[in-house]
Amino acid sequence: MTSVPAATSATRKSRPQTNLTVLRREQLSPHMVRIIAGGPGFADYVNNSFVDRYVKIVFPQPGIDYPEPLDLWEVRESMPRDQWPHTRTYTVRWVDEAAGEVAIDFVIHGDEGLAGPWAASARPGDALTFTGPGGGYNPDPAADWYLFAGDESALPAIGASIESLPEDARGLAFLEVDGDADVQAISAPAGVELRWLLRGGVPAGASGLLVSAVRDAIWPEGRVQVFAHGERGYMKSLREVLYAQRGLQRSQVSLSGYWAMGRVEDDFQAEKKLPIGEI
Repeated sequence: MTSVPAATSATRKSRPQTNLTVLRREQLSPHMVRIIAGGPGFADYVNNSFVDRYVKIVFPQPGIDYPEPLDLWEVRESMPRDQWPHTRTYTVRWVDEAAGEVAIDFVIHGDEGLAGPWAASARPGDALTFTGPGGGYNPDPAADWYLFAGDESALPAIGASIESLPEDARGLAFLEVDGDADVQAISAPAGVELRWLLRGGVPAGASGLLVSAVRDAIWPEGRVQVFAHGERGYMKSLREVLYAQRGLQRSQVSLSGYWAMGRVEDDFQAEKKLPIGEI
């Protein structure tokens, strides 16, 4: 891996570290795996109230001798940046505080990436270390209806958001995946319609399905709240649809690029801090 671990403004206080153990792995679809983790370290996990809560999973670099037990914040204070562990951002799909368990879903694309191959081969007893959680979205109870849009990377956050809605909620969800086998069960209220968009072999991030579906849809009447997340190019195009075409106010929209075609997360996060990378 040639990219330098991403810099951060987070601190030990704002993003405390949690050390868990993999308990089990579930194959949700050909391209998504769920890791359920827990153990004694769950006592250190400080939950928050956001439905899109996310954590930064820690991946030590091979060939580097880290102090044991691994403390990310101590490493960042005492070691050069090019030796820091890499981190990858993932949504917490659900938390069961009574059972002391956290579920995180991973998109799998063969040997590509860092976190996906780890999740594909994870076994009970493996370590799962992360900082956080962060977050920033909750459904607005004053909205008349809800619009969700995203690709596979946003499925965990969208699924958690939809499942947090009241039973009488109304909405539309546009969910882009590769094929029928990637469609997941989401417990949606009866008034929330799930529309699965199938790329059929087109690479993730290279399809026009998601943007076209949102642009061309007949929207319900009333004030909408939007949650749109996924590949950066998709989100830039959706910004035009939501603000220019539909005339929404920024207070109505949660929109962010979770990833970018051709970029590892360290490089993507660095680019997001530049003016050219702002969504």
